[in-house]
Amino acid sequence: MNVLVVGGGGREHALVYKLKANREIKNLFTAPGNAGTEKLSQNVNISPENISEIKSFCIKEKIDLVVVGPENSLALGIVDDLSKSGIKTFGPNKRATIIESSKAFAKEFMQRHNVPTADFCIFNNIQDTKAYIDKHGLPIVIKADGLCAGKGVFVVHTNDELNEALKDIFINKRFGVAGEKVVVEEKLIGEEASFFAISDGEKVLPLIGAQDHKPAFDGDKGPNTGGMGAYTPAPLIDRKLYQKVMERIIYPTIEGLKQEEIEYKGVLYAGLMIKDNEPYLLEFNCRFGDPETQPMAMLMENELLPILLSSVEGGIDKTEIKWKKGYSICVVLASGGYPGKYEKCKIIQGLEDVQKMKDVYVFHAGTKKDKEGKIITNGGRVLGVTSYAEKFVTAQEKAYEAVEKIYFEGMHYRKDIGNKALWRLK
Repeated sequence: MNVLVVGGGGREHALVYKLKANREIKNLFTAPGNAGTEKLSQNVNISPENISEIKSFCIKEKIDLVVVGPENSLALGIVDDLSKSGIKTFGPNKRATIIESSKAFAKEFMQRHNVPTADFCIFNNIQDTKAYIDKHGLPIVIKADGLCAGKGVFVVHTNDELNEALKDIFINKRFGVAGEKVVVEEKLIGEEASFFAISDGEKVLPLIGAQDHKPAFDGDKGPNTGGMGAYTPAPLIDRKLYQKVMERIIYPTIEGLKQEEIEYKGVLYAGLMIKDNEPYLLEFNCRFGDPETQPMAMLMENELLPILLSSVEGGIDKTEIKWKKGYSICVVLASGGYPGKYEKCKIIQGLEDVQKMKDVYVFHAGTKKDKEGKIITNGGRVLGVTSYAEKFVTAQEKAYEAVEKIYFEGMHYRKDIGNKALWRLK
């Protein structure tokens, strides 16, 4: 069997890592991949958004399954195009991706199907947005409608922050067409979590709960990023809360999509806020999370390929996932200045030392090799240092022990990934 993974980040490295273990796969490719995927698969120099070139490659190499990582590729309709050519592709079609590509659609969908979420309004100009917020007061959350790589959400506490956010979106047009509309919503006070399920269009297979760390700095300070670290399973999501999430959010969402004649195959990612032990849906994503996929890959015992195929072909409810007993934690190492402007091409040192550690794996994201074969930085989020242990505190200690062995100029990371879980496990 020949398999292509589309994407070049830490999520895609984690998917390749899991797929590599399947003996049915004869040839494994990644487009475009990174310095980490190169060790496990054949990297192909094709942009994830160049769908016509990806299709030509699939036909030439007789690809049996394409696994799509990035949301932009999905929103551009890669699944539709490849499926029309008879190429099995894991992920939702273009129409279904609207649950992530338009936050306005997603919020109105939640409202239509009684999925618990924060109160909200939708605006397309700065004047009406400002008037509404002036009337309702701060704090408030402002979200650009379209895809913004995790950076289009502003949690506003002061008038200065409000003016800066509105200027960024409407005047500077930082997000382009993605910021032509905004969702303004109530700021729920609680603890965020991520929940994943895989659908075949009819049934769902729940995965596992995780917690991401979006803000750039310790203590959840600073601007939002694509994610500075994650761990799974999240102690916050106990058995009782798990059932609430399934019954109030996941099942109603799948049924609502079917009612609206939207076929949804692939990952359904629910970004949650847990307030007073009740789950509220903040947003949908239509793909695996990054960096949540990295610790999930470390914990998953069984092979990934049959799960992905059961989503594409049907029968997901007959599939079972086994998880290792214990915890996994991922700490993201980022380039200096991220999530703002950052430099590339910094030599990464210490990876060989981490390779000697047991139950630790470094997932690459923004990396590549230079002409001399040295691994250098090539993005904002560079590496995801991921560990496993039966006890959470051991997993956390192991991850940061590995982090200390790695260095590149400007490297920064959060030093409190997992502290929320430690507090709950006391």
